[in-house]
Amino acid sequence: MFGKPTLAALLLALCLAAGAAPPAFADTGLPLPRFVSLRSGEVNVRAGPGTRYPIAWMFVRSGLPLQVIAEFDVWRKIRDIDGAEGWVHQSLLSGERTAVITGAVRTLLNTPEPSGVPVVSAEPGVIAKVLECKGTWCRLQLGKLKGWLPRDEFWGTFPDETVK
Repeated sequence: MFGKPTLAALLLALCLAAGAAPPAFADTGLPLPRFVSLRSGEVNVRAGPGTRYPIAWMFVRSGLPLQVIAEFDVWRKIRDIDGAEGWVHQSLLSGERTAVITGAVRTLLNTPEPSGVPVVSAEPGVIAKVLECKGTWCRLQLGKLKGWLPRDEFWGTFPDETVK
């Protein structure tokens, strides 16, 4: 009476049974939401997915981390650290992972544990490259210096995401 269940149907059933939301994937096959960074120092953010839509604001900081929350053709709907949303052309985004330091001055450590030796301090708003994440810690790079920082001290990764 019923055909064989598809992989998508099985995945949805498993997610629902576990109480988890099903994963979302864009037409590109990449997960949504996902983090990216700005490729350019001047990026127009539009009210909709196309040049016919008005410019809502402009980013003026290369490397800033953003979340891609939707896709339409070559346009990506993004969300910034403050929760503002708009549309950006895909060519202005990079897959390079970055993070922005939040809160207070943060100290990156040589190991992913509170007892680690301080490597460098970073003020709020500083952008760092995300090298890897393990559990609640991520290894970041500031200039030539590398160190570990707890995820709750920056914005640019999801809580349980593994970054390599």
